[in-house]
Amino acid sequence: MSEAKRCEDPGTPGEPEQPNLGEVCGSAEVDDPVGPDGTRGRRRSKTMSRKEIARELRRQRATGVIDPELEEVIREVEAARPRTRADCASGPRPCMFISCKHHLYLDVNPTTGSIKLNFPDKEIWEMDETCALDVADRGGITLEEVGAIMNLTRERIRQVETRGLLKLRAIAEDEPRSHLGGDLGHGDF
Repeated sequence: MSEAKRCEDPGTPGEPEQPNLGEVCGSAEVDDPVGPDGTRGRRRSKTMSRKEIARELRRQRATGVIDPELEEVIREVEAARPRTRADCASGPRPCMFISCKHHLYLDVNPTTGSIKLNFPDKEIWEMDETCALDVADRGGITLEEVGAIMNLTRERIRQVETRGLLKLRAIAEDEPRSHLGGDLGHGDF
């Protein structure tokens, strides 16, 4: 029996009692420290390929697992989905529309169609922040706060920030500068 299993279930019938289990479970020998929310460490995101998702959907349809009533509920939820930021800004939080590109629960790769679950160990209602636009509306935050929201390390957030700034600089250098000065309002109409 593993150390973690013994900590969860110390009194398994038919097994001799393990001495000092409390000391082992509470000691520094356990690799992942328990966080303030009761979880152990940071779980890495999980990516599912488009083929894997399609295969699972075909399997469910073939076995009749997909309920027609469930499909109807999905259609109703999709119809109620907000279409603009003004529609969703005052909506209930946590946001249940994970198909929105601003939702923090998952990311979809536009090239491959694969889905990355940013928080595989949490349900949507357990997340503190669910919308990237809500975070942006609050204003500037630290790399540590962004890392906690995105389930990434501070260093990875710094790398993404640097890469984004380089891309913006390249775009700004490529744009013509004629609109910055000169004859505003004197064009031919």
